[in-house]
Amino acid sequence: AMNIDELDNLVTSKLENEKSNIKEQWCHPTGTLTRYFFIDDLLPVELAHSIYDAFPKHGEKFYKKDSFRERKRTYANLTESSPILSDITTVFQHPKIIDKISNIVNMTELEADSSLYAGGLSMMFNGDFLNPHIDNSHDASRKRYRRLNLLYYVTPDWTLENGGNFELWDAKVTKPNVIISKFNRLVVMETNDKSWHSVSPVTAKNSRCCVSNYYFSEISPNGSQYFHVTSFTGRPEEKWKRAFSIFDNFSRNTIAKTLKVGRGKSLINE
Repeated sequence: AMNIDELDNLVTSKLENEKSNIKEQWCHPTGTLTRYFFIDDLLPVELAHSIYDAFPKHGEKFYKKDSFRERKRTYANLTESSPILSDITTVFQHPKIIDKISNIVNMTELEADSSLYAGGLSMMFNGDFLNPHIDNSHDASRKRYRRLNLLYYVTPDWTLENGGNFELWDAKVTKPNVIISKFNRLVVMETNDKSWHSVSPVTAKNSRCCVSNYYFSEISPNGSQYFHVTSFTGRPEEKWKRAFSIFDNFSRNTIAKTLKVGRGKSLINE
């Protein structure tokens, strides 16, 4: 088994080797205003396979979200998951890796979130989806802005036809740039008040497994103060979802702002 320092070194050297590729992608996003990059073959193949194998096959113990906004299963209790799942999640929170990514994308004062507020493991099964949305703006204490999403995909042989792929949208949310949730691929995207993204409905019989982390900063992405809950809309063809989401986002936002903390957490993440 790998220890966390070995994992740390593997990821850091991969990021270093891909530096110019990462910068190129980051500075020239296609079909979207959201800056992002992805790198393939993040870890040695056997290691990536063993991470996938450690996910519970049917998502047992995972928390199921099911609404018109999203259908997926998440899990953030790493003390009870297998060591390799805990390690791969934690390694992205290591200062060395945060510094490396910060330097490459030129974003300062990033901090990981060890509480895994909205992060952790996620599994999506046949029919699961995540509608176009903008992530909630802050961490649980509302002191820091959410700045980067790190998504590491580990399901072997995942293809475009399987659905469950990551999508970054144009400003009007009419056309997605599709990034396949490919095995052993790390996707990193910026999050702000315009970074619309989604996951297309899964059509495959097996589950799409992902390790998620978020980086936060006290610095606002656009230089001004703002706050919003996770705000959804429908896919372009889902007219009623688009209409209803306006009301839904407004009401959840209003409640969250009134409550400030506490119950705010589950509302914000819904």
